[in-house]
Amino acid sequence: MRRGVERIAVAAVALVAIVAIVAVALVVRLASPGAPVAPGASTATVAVAPATVGPGSVSFVGAGDIATCAGLGDEQTAALLDIVPGTVFTLGDNAYDDGTKAEYDRCYAPTWGRQLDRTNPSPGNHEYETRGAAGYFSYFGARAGEGNKGYYAYDLGSWRIYSLNSNCGEVGGCGEGAPQLRWLRDDLAANPSRCGLAYWHHPRFSSGEHGDSALLGPIWDTLADAGTELVLAGHDHDYERFAPLRADGAVDEARGMTSFVVGTGGKELRAFERAAPNSIVRNAETWGVLQLVLSPGGWSALFLPVAGASFTDHATGTCH
Repeated sequence: MRRGVERIAVAAVALVAIVAIVAVALVVRLASPGAPVAPGASTATVAVAPATVGPGSVSFVGAGDIATCAGLGDEQTAALLDIVPGTVFTLGDNAYDDGTKAEYDRCYAPTWGRQLDRTNPSPGNHEYETRGAAGYFSYFGARAGEGNKGYYAYDLGSWRIYSLNSNCGEVGGCGEGAPQLRWLRDDLAANPSRCGLAYWHHPRFSSGEHGDSALLGPIWDTLADAGTELVLAGHDHDYERFAPLRADGAVDEARGMTSFVVGTGGKELRAFERAAPNSIVRNAETWGVLQLVLSPGGWSALFLPVAGASFTDHATGTCH
């Protein structure tokens, strides 16, 4: 009897050791850059499963404020991209500190760069620490749009998508008469899609350290007047979701644009400075990505936290 008990005890100790080894191996995999992982093959264990994408719908996933060779957060968010299908977006400040080609090659390419062939980026202010954002345009090439402007449009499923350049001083301004605003209005008129989404770096409204970007008012107003559904931004290193807002920033559940700040791609997170009007969800402790499922008549949003974190957020809406 005693030997039987001893054998059970030894087996139990061995099992605990095996579990510990597996757990350590998983943590090392998530925290350390390694060989590229094919989509769907990641070993990441996540608290929130990616959303299911039904027939006629598309998945759209990403974040901003991403890669630095001095940290490991981007490796953890990149592990999420490995298991989420669809088009990847970036919300700027993709490669710290200066957006050089060398930083893209050393810091971004081993993590988020695994998804380069399905990524449609946007530039942040750190990209322009290198003159003309040359590192950004060199790394992404044609995927960053034409003519090194940093803004472009494309169709995704039944949606019209706009990747815009919120570095207003680098693109001739963002106000009346500015080239980007004229182009945006022309494209909205030429492509009157029922469902629309825009993304860029500096948020029009934010509770974070940088706060609201008033210079983007004319772009925000133009999109709102066109009935756009969703706007995504980064810049503040946190996650935030606002109630649907009109051009003037007032809540309009029927026709307003729902905006998100998703500066959670891997750079260090920063506490909120305040609570902006109509901000309804905020978190500054969790790296992760936002997955949007875009359908012919509506959308759903799901914040996916990195392994070991549990914060999430979910929202839905219909096209105007």
